[in-house]
Amino acid sequence: MSVTGTFEVNLTPQHEDIPNVGRLLISKTYSGALQGVGTGQMLSKRTPSGSAVYSAIEEFEGELAGKAGAFTLFHVGNMSNSEQSLQIVIVSGSGQGELEGIQGELAITQVDGIHHYQLNYQI
Repeated sequence: MSVTGTFEVNLTPQHEDIPNVGRLLISKTYSGALQGVGTGQMLSKRTPSGSAVYSAIEEFEGELAGKAGAFTLFHVGNMSNSEQSLQIVIVSGSGQGELEGIQGELAITQVDGIHHYQLNYQI
């Protein structure tokens, strides 16, 4: 199945002593077929040449197409001067409640400052 919607995100930087390395707390509010909150942490690294990578673990809790529960998302992003990639997967075995057994991938885009998601999943 595939569902879409939007989300708002708030990233709160945490202080690190390592140059060009960041750690941020993630707080999201999802709307659409996916309704609820996402919380987690992100680690990032930027190189002097402008390339960057990040990984994050996000815990979603709420409803998906009317089914209540929770699951974990794992993010991996890689950006260079010429290309970028982002993969966000539902962690196998992380589904709880009516979302037990969920598998899938989440894609995000940003248009005119609004974050959009497309979740392709199966339960």
